[in-house]
Amino acid sequence: MQLFSKPAPGAGTARPTVSKTPRRLRKGAAVAAAAAVVLALSACGGGSAAQSPDGKVELRFSWWGSDKRAQVTQEAIKAFEAENPNIKIKPEYGDWSGYWDKLATQVAANDAPDIIQMDEKYITEYSSRGALLDLSKYGIDTSKLDEATLKAGQSEDGLTGIPAGINAATILANPAVFKAAGVALPDDATWTWDDFERISAEVTAKSPKGTYGAAAYGTDEASLGVWLRQNGKSLYTQDGKLGFEPSDIAAWWAFLKQMSEHKAVPSASEVVEADAAPLDQSGLATGKNGLAFWWSNQLPALEKAAGAELKILRFPTKTGSAADAQLWYKASQFWSASSRTKHPEEVAKFINFLANDAKAGQALLADRGVYPNTDVRKAISAKLTPADVKVVKFIDQIKNELGEAPAPPPKGAGAIQEIIKRYTSEVLFNRLSADDAGKKAVDEMASAISS
Repeated sequence: MQLFSKPAPGAGTARPTVSKTPRRLRKGAAVAAAAAVVLALSACGGGSAAQSPDGKVELRFSWWGSDKRAQVTQEAIKAFEAENPNIKIKPEYGDWSGYWDKLATQVAANDAPDIIQMDEKYITEYSSRGALLDLSKYGIDTSKLDEATLKAGQSEDGLTGIPAGINAATILANPAVFKAAGVALPDDATWTWDDFERISAEVTAKSPKGTYGAAAYGTDEASLGVWLRQNGKSLYTQDGKLGFEPSDIAAWWAFLKQMSEHKAVPSASEVVEADAAPLDQSGLATGKNGLAFWWSNQLPALEKAAGAELKILRFPTKTGSAADAQLWYKASQFWSASSRTKHPEEVAKFINFLANDAKAGQALLADRGVYPNTDVRKAISAKLTPADVKVVKFIDQIKNELGEAPAPPPKGAGAIQEIIKRYTSEVLFNRLSADDAGKKAVDEMASAISS
């Protein structure tokens, strides 16, 4: 599945996986385990912010992302510093692959950055170990933020994350592939999973060899989450357990296997080969896939790579009604802070600026997803690219169709994605039946989040 570009760390083997995630950002269970260990070993006290003799405060701010993200984020920093000359923001950034190792080490050494870009998969891990500041105590305005995404940053440990952007799970379509095959684009307000398979197989049959109607799914928990929600289950429960049984994930894999056999999606070996491709060489971008599973905020980069317009679609449903798609607004990232910062008031002031100030919005635009603050979203609309506007319209379009916000990932959830990918590979390569894979995978997942 060309899917949801932030793969999570998790347990893995040397066997081939079926990830089609464009950013090769895979990590092993050792990363999640290392984070847990160093957090557990972290001593109380300490702090990372510096204050100079003239009273100026320096705050360290870390994030992961592309060169473009670094550029727009530093523009937002400059805007903040212009209004707050006594606060200096020191940027620290890199790519996802090394971000979590570095952060875990910094936390263990009581040297965490003051402001931390945090991911949904790890916010519970860090919050529950006392590493993140409860931002609710420092007057950050949350009145204009989406309630569901704001809730994802809340726990018994307080409000430890302010949403930096809104995403939704989507299927993106390449209309050029459909046109070349002479197949009409699906109606995403009425299509079912059976329609998805039928249409994808038809596109494959009417396309040159090597072009498929859809990319395979199975590389992370987001696609599984949608499937489970449509079947009355959930990936996690509110008390931090798995919300499904082996038979539920087995049915998901059985349908994928069926689609592969009907050539609606690539074969196992082709999926593995495509795994190494970066975003701009993905099947959707190169015209080798008519449909693929991505987060909504990835549309602009994919359109640029494809050199053509792409279309955003809702997920298929069991019933043929968009109201049953059970999509949700996901916080693309969070603004979090170290609990050991020496300057929590200044940290909160900066996070409040990022979340609520139109000047920050004018710099950041839609880089981290649709702006969660509705007033800022309106203020920056004229500066958005046509692709970004398309994403905003989709996010607004599905607002009244959303299901209940999912439970946040529990501690240990960073391992889940790799388990899913590994057993998807086992099924596609006929090394395990869907039922056997379901039993083994659920055992591993339950162990990962209970340890």
